[in-house]
Amino acid sequence: MGNRGRLHDAAGRIVRRWQGKAWITCTLREKPGRVSPGVMPPNGYTRLFFHDEAVASAAGHRPCAECRRAAYDDFRHAWAQAFGQRDRAVAMDAVLHAARIDSATRGQHRHVAALGDLPTGAFVLWQAQPHLVSKAGLLPYRPEGYGPAVQEPDAEGVVLTPTPVLALMRAGWQPAHSAAEDRPNW
Repeated sequence: MGNRGRLHDAAGRIVRRWQGKAWITCTLREKPGRVSPGVMPPNGYTRLFFHDEAVASAAGHRPCAECRRAAYDDFRHAWAQAFGQRDRAVAMDAVLHAARIDSATRGQHRHVAALGDLPTGAFVLWQAQPHLVSKAGLLPYRPEGYGPAVQEPDAEGVVLTPTPVLALMRAGWQPAHSAAEDRPNW
C-alpha cells in the first residue's frame, strides 16, 4: 500500500494526482489497537494499492521509514552507495520527485534505454505493455499479476522506473515483487 498525500475531497472524489513529494509504500498491516480508517478517510491520506513493491517503485514510491523501517534502511543504504551520501527522507523525496515528474507536462518522466542495460527490478514499456525486468527475462505485467517470462530482446524500451531508483537497483537494492522467478528473500 502506498500514499501520495490526500488526493480526495470530502465527497471521496480524486481531485489531484499527488500532494507533496513524499510518495511512500507502507505495510498493509494495521498497527495494534488501530482500526482501519478505510481507503479515503476524511482528512486523511488516500490509500493507494499496488500489486507489489516493484510496481510502486516504477511509479516513484519509496519504503516508509515508520512502518517499513528495515526496507527503508536498505533503500537508504543503497542511496548512500549510489549517490555517495546518506540523505534523509526529505532530501531523497525531493530528488525522486524531480525524477518522476516532468515539470512541463506534470506527467511521468520517461526515457528510452536498451533493455539489456536495465537492472533487475526495473519496469519498462515494451510492445506497448509494461514488463518487469527479471533474471528470467521480461515478465509482462497486468493488474492481476505477472505473465510468463519472455526472452529479453536486443531492443530499446521506454523506461518507467525513475532514474534514481534505477541507480539504487544497480547499487544492490531490489524492490520486493511477487514474480516467482525472482522472488527475493523477504
